[in-house]
Amino acid sequence: MTTVERAFRDLWGRVLAAMVGYLGDFDLAEEVAQEAFAIAAERWPRDGDPAHPAAWLITTARNRAINRLRRDRTLAAKAHLLRDAPPTHPDQDDGAGGHNGHAGDPEAAPIPDERLELMFLCCHPALAVDAQVALTLRALGGLTTAEIAHAFLVPEPTMAQRIVRAKRKIAAAGIPFRLPRHDLLQERIAAVRAVVYLIFNEGYGGRRELATEAIRLGRATAELLPGEAEVQGLLALMLLLDARRAARFRDGELVMLADQDPNLLDGDEIAEGRRVLDRALRLGGRGAYVLQAAIASLHADEPRDWPQIAALYGELSRLTDSPVVELNRAVAVAEVDGPAAALTIVDGLPLEGYRYLHATRAELLRRLALDDQARDAYRQALRLVHDDTERRHLERRLRTLAT
Repeated sequence: MTTVERAFRDLWGRVLAAMVGYLGDFDLAEEVAQEAFAIAAERWPRDGDPAHPAAWLITTARNRAINRLRRDRTLAAKAHLLRDAPPTHPDQDDGAGGHNGHAGDPEAAPIPDERLELMFLCCHPALAVDAQVALTLRALGGLTTAEIAHAFLVPEPTMAQRIVRAKRKIAAAGIPFRLPRHDLLQERIAAVRAVVYLIFNEGYGGRRELATEAIRLGRATAELLPGEAEVQGLLALMLLLDARRAARFRDGELVMLADQDPNLLDGDEIAEGRRVLDRALRLGGRGAYVLQAAIASLHADEPRDWPQIAALYGELSRLTDSPVVELNRAVAVAEVDGPAAALTIVDGLPLEGYRYLHATRAELLRRLALDDQARDAYRQALRLVHDDTERRHLERRLRTLAT
């Protein structure tokens, strides 16, 4: 991966958030941010990497916006967009001119920062919840429209239209780029939590920088709303899951939960996650994120308390009415009551297009020595998988069955 590619993955959300804040125009901000990365792709290999990539990119994007507005005949009408933008600092010019506008090093911006403001902007209640989540994933997570569509299990053109409509609605309604008053945060917090967790899930699948960004946003949200049990529960859940990162892969290959080395778990992160979970429970939390964090905490124990895990999944299933949660409960039931009981649950779930249903079903059938059916289920999962690491894992499992 080149330096510019890495910068795009690490800094896209920061650059875009800064430009939306400066300009108040989502589409223009996205365009000049893209131009800044394109200029970086041309200059950095030739001139060397800047000392502060974020400052370089933000300043370049801002200067592109200024140049574009100057060329526009309606500059006078749009001048207010730049009235409050801080001045550039020629003594810190990285080849694009100026600093990013923060006092001091932009790499150490205070929490909460522009990205949190952008997240609350995208999660405005005027937008449909699925549009809120999709737009924030595009803006902050740096995910492509195709990746977001895959996460939502919808066609890419459908997702593209949702994102376009959301941006148009923000522009038409004149929704401001700033954190709402504290008494108005509550109406947006459910979507914010969903966004943060989806960003984390994308990172948990292998994009480490996205998982790190999600945890950072989770901390910022928890600091902003310290009395929200579900916000604390979400942060606890991400910390407890992230603690498994070294155990989840071996030589670049996915390692199943049952085969992960407990010695590779991050003990400090588990301890922090449990402290945050305790805080959520003291706040009276019994919501979906708190329950999932409690399950993740039990998974960090050896031996695992499978009856308690299954019971918590049952409570979570009743709360969410989610077939995906029922699928996870089936895995725990298999450890308590055997694979046949779990297969009864799995076969009743409406998740035909979900690869994990078929992968789980294949494992249960394999344990029941129903090899022909297990092979069919593995092949169905392979037809639905997009990740190469998961694909190789399923192919290895398929090869273990007798031909």
